[in-house]
Amino acid sequence: MSISASNEDGSVSAGELSARYDNFVVDLLGSIAYGELSAFERLATDAQHSPTLGDRAVLGRMAVSEFGHYEAMCARLNDMGMDPELAMAPYQRMVDAFHERTRPADWHESLMKAYVVEAITEEFYTAIAEHLDQPTREAIAEVRTSDEQVAELTALLQKMLAEDPRLSSRLALWGRRMVGEALAQVQRIGAKHSFLVGLRPDATQEQAAAEVSAILSALTRNHSRRMSKLGLTA
Repeated sequence: MSISASNEDGSVSAGELSARYDNFVVDLLGSIAYGELSAFERLATDAQHSPTLGDRAVLGRMAVSEFGHYEAMCARLNDMGMDPELAMAPYQRMVDAFHERTRPADWHESLMKAYVVEAITEEFYTAIAEHLDQPTREAIAEVRTSDEQVAELTALLQKMLAEDPRLSSRLALWGRRMVGEALAQVQRIGAKHSFLVGLRPDATQEQAAAEVSAILSALTRNHSRRMSKLGLTA
């Protein structure tokens, strides 16, 4: 869809608004798709270092789910007539750099990273999806770790902390680092492609920044509740 010129009075034409929206959605889906593909690779690798076969199965199931999320995003992009690889390309370096900065030192940190980062990114995309068309909202709704898998991961972390209380301080610190990195990553992605700008005719960078700030505050509160479930300080 081509971008039409703005009207003489400075208002945004319907054609331009529609094109802005399409570009926004492609950017968003591209970022989610590459994030899910990267998460699949990371979890599959982490699973190999599991201390037991049961633990390996927990991360293995999560890895399979992440690949399914990636396929759902690609399907939606294909439905829009877009090439998923081209949509993902702008995010490859950014996402890879994030995982390089947050490389876990051991199995325990791998679990905490999965616990923190997956929840925050899923909540962020769910919040953004509220502004979108129904087919896109439905596609993004598929990018969600099941309640069963969340319960498994939570139980695994609780068991690990109960067996070795010395892990508590280290994992609390690692969790704080993970939430800081995850929230900064959300802001970087948003700034790079101006998420939320263009969804309304009167949208501005300032309005988008304020809305993203509100979303980040909600993510931080939810993270604190999740850490409390583990008996850790956020």
